[in-house]
Amino acid sequence: MNLQQEINKTTGFKNLELLAKQVVEGFISGMHKSPFHGFSAEFAEHKIYNQGESTRHIDWKLFAKTDKLFTKRYDDETNLRCHIIIDNSSSMHYPEVKSFGIESLNKIGFSVLAAAALMNLLKKQRDAVGISVYSNTYEYYAPEKGSERHHQMLLTKLEELVLDQPETNQTDTFTFLHQIAEKIHRRSMVFLFTDMFQTMHEDSKLFEALRHLKHNKHEVILFHVLDKKKELEFDFSNSPKRFIDVETGEHINLYADNVRDVYKTVVTDYIKNIKLKCLQYKIKYVEVDVNKGFADILTAYLIERQRFV
Repeated sequence: MNLQQEINKTTGFKNLELLAKQVVEGFISGMHKSPFHGFSAEFAEHKIYNQGESTRHIDWKLFAKTDKLFTKRYDDETNLRCHIIIDNSSSMHYPEVKSFGIESLNKIGFSVLAAAALMNLLKKQRDAVGISVYSNTYEYYAPEKGSERHHQMLLTKLEELVLDQPETNQTDTFTFLHQIAEKIHRRSMVFLFTDMFQTMHEDSKLFEALRHLKHNKHEVILFHVLDKKKELEFDFSNSPKRFIDVETGEHINLYADNVRDVYKTVVTDYIKNIKLKCLQYKIKYVEVDVNKGFADILTAYLIERQRFV
């Protein structure tokens, strides 16, 4: 990476917390026009008042605005444990971007900002969050905690993932998911960000590892992170190109039009199989496009949280 690229990246992600806050605020604003209207009260560190509870902590100012009763949450109230897992293999750093920002993200940048946005919501609700990162090694582990110091430590680690370009490497996702499952002892929501790029024969091993995560009654949400235009639709101009596997370094020269139909069929069938397996094992599957924003991520969190708590 040259100096200018380093400057661009650092400038774009110099305040991940601020970017995450912008994502969450934009999402909450949009929710007022959607069927999820009302959930946003939780983001303001409130919960719905249930009949029979003490009225001492009712927020009467909020009642005057909404005509609904909400009670205030407090610092020592932790209702949820969440563990975020991020695939940091070489393929997650595709496509190459010159500067990072909400409008310019590759798969790792998208996953990092989505994770930070989830952390923003969890922090507001006094919930505990931990993070695991893997590539060809188990790079990083932090257990679930809810303190401000812990939150800032996790943000720093997430920023590093964007700024540090890994060397060409592959990963055995299933190996590290087993290791992570052994570390998460208390029932948690588990979010996995990965592009699911692996050899076909590893599918069964991967889902065995996901079942291991489910073993302790964790709720598992798989965010399948893709650049749909390139990786699903194979939208490249029909001039001769060299396509390089960023994890193995292998390459092939071809015209995109000659393989596009076959490529799309194979990839579509592969994703259908992933969805069926997730349905079979009761894993929430969410396909997300790095070019389409974060609404699907945050909506999935809200829905699963309602079921989990």
